[in-house]
Amino acid sequence: METTRFEIADYLHSKEMIAEYLNTVLEEGNNADVINAIGHIAKAIGMTKIAEETGLSRTSLYKALSDGAKPQFATIMKVLKAIGGQIQVNPTSA
Repeated sequence: METTRFEIADYLHSKEMIAEYLNTVLEEGNNADVINAIGHIAKAIGMTKIAEETGLSRTSLYKALSDGAKPQFATIMKVLKAIGGQIQVNPTSA
């Protein structure tokens, strides 16, 4: 039996699914997990489309959103805006 590699980007078909995925990673993951999740979402939407909307090259995006990358905050904000997301702060309970 042949197996294929699981790609989360193949399952991110709606804005609701994307938001749920990213919110879960933000809640449960670390910095690297969040960057990887944003990369998965960008791939699901289309890296060329994200590149056009952010003004960054596809190569720069792949590099900034790859494993072990430490992108600038401005890059993350541009990509979040391009994928239709935003950052919202809610108070946490002590």
